[in-house]
Amino acid sequence: MTPKSAINRLAPSDEHDLEGELILNGLSSAILAINAEQSILKLNAAAEHFLSSSANNIIGHPLSDFIPPDSPLFVLIEQVRVENQAISESDLTIETPRIGRHFVHVQAAPIAERPGVIILSIHSRSIAEKIDRQLSHRGAARSVTAMASMMAHEVKNPLSGIRGAAQLLEDTVSKDDQSLTQLIRDEVDRIVALVDRMGMFANDAPTLHQSVNIHQVLDRVLQVSKNGFGRHSRFVKQFDPSLPPVRGDRDQLVQVFLNLTKNAVEANLDEGAEIVMKTSYQHGVRFTAPGNGERVHLPLAISISDNGTGISDEMMPHLFDPFVTSKPKGSGLGLALVAKIIGDHGGIVECETANTRTVFRVMLPMFQDRKGIK
Repeated sequence: MTPKSAINRLAPSDEHDLEGELILNGLSSAILAINAEQSILKLNAAAEHFLSSSANNIIGHPLSDFIPPDSPLFVLIEQVRVENQAISESDLTIETPRIGRHFVHVQAAPIAERPGVIILSIHSRSIAEKIDRQLSHRGAARSVTAMASMMAHEVKNPLSGIRGAAQLLEDTVSKDDQSLTQLIRDEVDRIVALVDRMGMFANDAPTLHQSVNIHQVLDRVLQVSKNGFGRHSRFVKQFDPSLPPVRGDRDQLVQVFLNLTKNAVEANLDEGAEIVMKTSYQHGVRFTAPGNGERVHLPLAISISDNGTGISDEMMPHLFDPFVTSKPKGSGLGLALVAKIIGDHGGIVECETANTRTVFRVMLPMFQDRKGIK
């Protein structure tokens, strides 16, 4: 493509605009102008690359020809039109078979001089940013380890004495006071259970890296869920039957997806709660597995989505931090444990929320035998 045709992507109105057009075409962010009908009017070189097509095949076509109409990007565009002001959104996911999956920051702004026209600036986040965030989650989870060890040694022993004393008192006090001794015993048991849960963050428990059929794991999770906390929910399976085995510990993975499924159910306790479990194969990234420093691929994606109330913007950055929870009776350790276990598997876990749909996505390495077959 000649320099002149590259400039014409943005159709400058006169030579005075030439410098500005050259600058736009030099930006790494994808810049698009769309009209009230959401047809693409202009775009820069980065937008051509992002949409995996040339300007000649893009200009004049609806944006929905290139990005699915149910994408949160269109919700953002509509919000800009309604409020008639610039809006930015972080951590959006745009995915199509043509362009693949992109984690992006989007800025959208109306053009005062051109009613109905909106400028979109789409900046792709690198997978490295997501891994950095995952490492932060893992570090936050592991920060509980020292506290757990201390509490197990320093707290559980005196708690045992307190419980024993309360049990002895039960035989000598009136029936009215027995309710108090029972309260002491119940509260001691609750604290011990909490300490035991924190003990799961300890680093001395090895992760068994074996061949695991992730669909058997999810079927077990579904069985437990349907017969317990999720008996009033509707579960939808969207499994890719050709998915290869996962590299990991079956029991720990059951714990991970039980936690995620329970959170999804509790996000919407109405009769209409719908939980979708989906597995897919995708081109992953290379990631260093803990322990042996082995570089592994993360092509196996497992997602748990719900139609609940979503997650607030204030909560999102701290979602996997220990002791952070929006539940009145929550301990704030469930998602921190998920982050720790998935990190020990050499994988990553991310959350996306938009409107009334929240998705937790886990990316894991596939199993490799001793011959290194991929």
